[in-house]
Amino acid sequence: MVERNNLYRNSPNAGMVEFQEKLRLQHENSMHTELEKLLTTAKPSEAEISRKDFEGFKKLFHRFLQEKGPSIDWAKIQRPPEDSIQPYEKIELKGLPADVASSLNKLAVVKLNGGLGTSMGCKGPKSLISVRNENTFLDLTVQQIEHLNKSYNADVPLVLMNSFNTDEDTKKILQKYTHHRVKIHTFNQSRYPRINKESLLPVATNMGLTGENEEAWYPPGHGDIYTSFFNSGLLDKLIAEGKEYIFVSNIDNLGATVDLHILNHLMNQPSDKRCEFVMEVTDKTRADVKGGTLTQYDGKLRLLEIAQVPKAHVDEFKSVTKFKIFNTNNLWISLPAIKRLHVKNAMDMEIIVNPKTLDGGLNVIQLETAVGAAMKSFDNVLGINVPRSRFLPVKTTSDLLLVMSNLYSMNAGSLTMSPKREFPTTPHVKLGSSFTKVRDFLKRFESIPDMLELDHLTVSGDVTFGKQVTLKGTVIIIANHGDRIDIPAGAILENKIVSGNLRILDH
Repeated sequence: MVERNNLYRNSPNAGMVEFQEKLRLQHENSMHTELEKLLTTAKPSEAEISRKDFEGFKKLFHRFLQEKGPSIDWAKIQRPPEDSIQPYEKIELKGLPADVASSLNKLAVVKLNGGLGTSMGCKGPKSLISVRNENTFLDLTVQQIEHLNKSYNADVPLVLMNSFNTDEDTKKILQKYTHHRVKIHTFNQSRYPRINKESLLPVATNMGLTGENEEAWYPPGHGDIYTSFFNSGLLDKLIAEGKEYIFVSNIDNLGATVDLHILNHLMNQPSDKRCEFVMEVTDKTRADVKGGTLTQYDGKLRLLEIAQVPKAHVDEFKSVTKFKIFNTNNLWISLPAIKRLHVKNAMDMEIIVNPKTLDGGLNVIQLETAVGAAMKSFDNVLGINVPRSRFLPVKTTSDLLLVMSNLYSMNAGSLTMSPKREFPTTPHVKLGSSFTKVRDFLKRFESIPDMLELDHLTVSGDVTFGKQVTLKGTVIIIANHGDRIDIPAGAILENKIVSGNLRILDH
């Protein structure tokens, strides 16, 4: 969180308050003037969309100027009531109805597809990176939904929320799924201007996305789904088609498949107690200490993100004993409820102020929101504590190594942990900077090692793996600067530390 400008701090001095209010209005008016100037440079075909985007941005900017200090009072945070987070096992015990199709026909799957693969050294949408047997994240998603539709003779559509970064490339790829049994819709996240941290004005000089304006725009976080979904007309279209719920998840979470037990639970509640918002949470491990968690606040179940936590309480927030669960960002949300809250302008989400430094050294801020933060605006909200297998994100090549390995078997686009693995937990894998980019990562493995009995792997420096290597227990491989280690074909490394400069390894 960036600290608010000193101008907006509380002050007992009435004159100072008046001065601050004048200054706030001045900033707001200047911003509006600049936005109007930018709109005059929009292409006629994009002008209306851009105007709608800017309306959303103005609301966010207005709130940013108004709000003083942290949005939460730490003393008011309480543990959620027992029944507000249900164990998945309890929901699973209900079994499934004979007619699964009628529930499926009321569902649409929404994948958050706004991200680029830059953190893994790839150009273009992250969803187009190959993750398993030449299948991309998008391929696997389509296969999963097609399998559901065929198995139950259902009609579950796939909806992709793209950003201006991913839209064009994604649409080109979608042509290859024309003959698959899944309807695919897309809509675009809003496009907001980055704000100069000093002047609090947009850094963009026109609506273009190239040249000097390449870094001037950003998609404002996945909390924008509610507004952009509504603005696109798709929300009304799906409601008219009889859809009642959307299942929302990140496209890079390979564990986020449609769960029939959760869907059944949603569909079979008394109409006055129907859940409008369900968040899948799972038990924290040491790797997840920064993940958002559920708390009780002002009598409501609420998502608490690390960015909202006062500095003095960050360690407490990260504690696995006090906050045992975290948000997987797998969400089940009622479509009529989204429409109702949007029309009433009653969707309340905390602003995330994301500071960035552009390539030229300019400090900017991005105002964002998170999709899960809106839960406090919905009625009858629920957390479901799901198995860890529903959270399998691929954020780095270390994650990629896990999902490409024999730890998982694949069926109809879904990955499941191999029954041959004795422990249900995934190994802890840490690959060094030589493996960061997918291209480099692939060059360093002649084939993906056997990892069924692996607990921990750390690799650092210039290391390559031959074919059919087996890794067991704890394996640490460190090539110092200037050294190189080649693990030869067929090597079996069990509880080994390998360092130095090894071109041939005895095994």
